[in-house]
Formats: sequence, structure tokens, C-alpha cells
Amino acid sequence: MKFLDEAKIFLKSGDGGGGSVSFRREKYVEFGGPDGGNGGRGGDIVFQAMDGLNTLIDFRYQQHFKAGRGHHGMGRDRSGAAGDTITIKVPVGTQILAEDKEALLADLTEVGQTMTLLRGGDGGFGNAHFKSSTNQAPRRADPGWPGEERWVWLRLKLIADAGLVGLPNAGKSTFLSAVSRARPKVADYPFTTLHPNLGVIRNDEADFVLADIPGLIAGAHQGAGLGDRFLGHVERCGVLLHLVDGTQEDPVGAWRTVRQELEAYGGALAEKPEVLALNKTDALDEETIRTRQKALAEASGEEVHPISGISGRGVKQMLRLLQQHIRAYRAAEAEADAARQQALEELTAQRDDD
Repeated sequence: MKFLDEAKIFLKSGDGGGGSVSFRREKYVEFGGPDGGNGGRGGDIVFQAMDGLNTLIDFRYQQHFKAGRGHHGMGRDRSGAAGDTITIKVPVGTQILAEDKEALLADLTEVGQTMTLLRGGDGGFGNAHFKSSTNQAPRRADPGWPGEERWVWLRLKLIADAGLVGLPNAGKSTFLSAVSRARPKVADYPFTTLHPNLGVIRNDEADFVLADIPGLIAGAHQGAGLGDRFLGHVERCGVLLHLVDGTQEDPVGAWRTVRQELEAYGGALAEKPEVLALNKTDALDEETIRTRQKALAEASGEEVHPISGISGRGVKQMLRLLQQHIRAYRAAEAEADAARQQALEELTAQRDDD
């Protein structure tokens, strides 16, 4: 299945059905009167996050979604049926943005989460609704209210606990394939990874999800290479694993290039916890490893971990370190959710007292 993480679609909720003008005329019934029913309500546009979906490729083939319109009212006080609601199924982690790509309309981050984006128009009243003591034979019926319509962007941001970043050919795909059952493309030329990959890591009886995104190069935020739009897939991560190719001549320059692109992208990526690793140490002697490790540590001010996805050097320790950061991130998220829930309950209680 081809990976697609962005799509533009057109949505229209259903128009309401019109009310009916009708009068009761029955044999042996002494008094007639207005009996026109109300129109039915138009269908809604609903989004639902589904498990098992991991791409927006379906929206490449269908870009227009229109809910059913409400049926018109009828005589004998019969109301029109409501229009059919459309439920659009999207992967977990999908964001719905306005046409300007700036305003966030919804963020579906949990399996089964639903959101009614556009509501259908109300049905019009039939003439029975307007009957009164002073107007016993109204001939008025309202048309249904129109539904809403708009263009929106769907943007998929993968749900992962940790993210892999680095220059092309830093060994990210090799590392992912070594620690999980994911099988991304691995080759000795740049940009072998053209779309994000996910791998489930099972380490010390604890599971977490690791995301591998295409490599960044200098000027990625201006569109160089594959650009930086794939960085959106690591925005939700609790920690970033920054892999630096230890076999290149200037690992410090490689680290700086990626850090500059993270800062230029924004989204608080540059502030996320980062674990720095010197990769491909299986191709280096120990003296070279120590020299480049020291230079990288002095430039970054962080501890540098020598690893190798090929030989397995330092991989287990790296996974444990990532797991520690993920536990801390999850605990902080749970605490923030609890605080928000408590604040909401206090606000609700205050409104009830007032």
C-alpha cells in the first residue's frame, strides 16, 4: 500500500428537507385543517479514528463527500426522514485542518474517537406548525436550511513513542530493522527511506513504538531534499534518537545540520528530549570512535553513545535508555491529563453552584 500522509477533500453536510403545505380532507370528518409535516434534517459529516489504518491513500481516489439531504414533509402530519450521515474513517493520529492549512479543526488521537465536523441543515416547518387560533388555515411552509460545506486538509501524524532523526544514510533504517520486525528498505545510497516507517520494540517486557522518517539535509525547511514535512510524524514522540554516522569525516557538522533543521521546523521539536548516538561503530577502530565521540560530546554538551545496528553494539543499552525517557514522558502526560480533568470538574461544579 502506498503511503500518503496528506490529502485535501471537499465536505458538504446535507440540506434540510422542506416543510409541506397540506390540508386534511376526509369523508365524514366534519372539520379539516392544516396537516403539513416538517422536513427532515440533513445528514452530518462525521470523522472517526480507526485502528488498522496507517495511510490516507483512500482519499487519493475520492475527494468529495456529501451527506444525504433531508426528505420533504408530507400531508397527514408526516415528517420527512433525516438524510444519511456520512462517517469518514481515518487513521489514528489524523489532524483536520482548514483550507488555509493553519487552523486546526480536530485532532483524532485515540481509537474510536469521533468528531462531527459539519452538521446537516434543519428541516423546514410544515403549515401545521403555524396553526393558531387566529390563523387556522396557514398556507406557509418553510424550506429546509442549507447544510455546511468546506474544503479541509487531512494530515496524518503517526503515533509513536520515540522518533529516529538524522542525515540520509545515518543508519536509521538499519537500526529500526535490527530492533524490530519492521523491514524498511536498506541500501548504501541516500534517501532510501522515502516515507515514514514504524516498528514495535519489545524490550525488557515493555513495548514502545519507534518511528523512522526520511533523512534531513541542510535547507530541508526550505524544501531541499525531501523537505521537512515528515518531521510532523515525530511531533508526538516523547524522545528523539539522533543518529550520527560515525564513518563520515565531520560528525559534528552532521549533528549541527539536523539540529538547525529541527529548530527551523518549530513545533517544539528542538525542545524534546534527545538521545545522541554515534552509529556505524562496527566500521571504526576504537581510537577513532573515542575521538569522534569526544568531539561530538563537546559540541552538543550531551552524552554520546557509540552503537552499531549491524553488530548490535550498545543497542540493548540504547533501548533501555529510550524506555526510561518514554516512561517519564507518559507519566508527565498522565499527570497533565489528570490536572485538566480536575480543572474541568471544578469548573463544572462552579457552574452548577451558580
